[in-house]
Amino acid sequence: MMKKIMDNKKTLVQDMLEGYVKAFPRRVRLLGNHILLRAKEKDLSKTAVIIGNGSGHEPAMIDLVGEGLFDANVCGKIFAAPSPMEMMDALKELSKNGHKEILILVSSHAGDILNAKMTLMLAKAEGIKADMVVLWDDISSAPKGMEQERRGTAGLFFAYKVVCSAAEDGMKMHDLIVLAEKTRDNTRTLSVAIKSGTHPETGLPTFELPEDEIEVGMGVHGEAGTGTYTGAVSIDAIKKQLLQDKEFLLEIEKSMGGTSCREVEETEPEDSDNLDMDEDMMLAGMSMFENEI
Repeated sequence: MMKKIMDNKKTLVQDMLEGYVKAFPRRVRLLGNHILLRAKEKDLSKTAVIIGNGSGHEPAMIDLVGEGLFDANVCGKIFAAPSPMEMMDALKELSKNGHKEILILVSSHAGDILNAKMTLMLAKAEGIKADMVVLWDDISSAPKGMEQERRGTAGLFFAYKVVCSAAEDGMKMHDLIVLAEKTRDNTRTLSVAIKSGTHPETGLPTFELPEDEIEVGMGVHGEAGTGTYTGAVSIDAIKKQLLQDKEFLLEIEKSMGGTSCREVEETEPEDSDNLDMDEDMMLAGMSMFENEI
């Protein structure tokens, strides 16, 4: 059974965006009925960073437009990537206003990638300098060695924030691409689903999951994960999957000054907060992320 607060489901996305702009008029403005732009543009000599994504994941990504964040978010229909023509509307607006470089950050889903590539072709024909970076983080969707097949999920937030902040500080597009790739390659996520969402247009669940089951690794649209568990899920089983990338672990250990995981465990003081080894490593990885990027 669907439980949602909305008016006409056919104008749901447009109504949502109009309401958001009215709530935050100093932060964002609406172009047409599907593009959110910064209310006050940054220095036009700086690279603009945009994203196009299907609606239905709010507050992502509409809440990521503003100072130090995206210059534009092109909103598609529910769970559907915006078309190349819709993306071009945003590029033309930013280019018309004076931006010389525009970078598109793309979540790794087939429709998003295809439409972004077509957008770049159209941009080139219009004389607009634009480029793209495909981002992924979900380890359940492809094994090590096939990272380019992995999906984009919640871990992309780190790339979004790091790249947009660097663009705000004046970093040029080539260096922003390198930064985006480095951030992506040092991010891993593994999602856990306990219940299906309901598609607001159809009123149907996006996937089926029995009440007593939990699925590990499910995608943001209900894509299959690595398996289901009945009742409680073993934390050790999830951590084993999340920390499977050897090079990733070695980078974290290097950030700890070459200290191995076991050495940290053996030297842990008695009055510590008893973080286990994998959690210690993740915290060290966050420190590495902050220091290196």
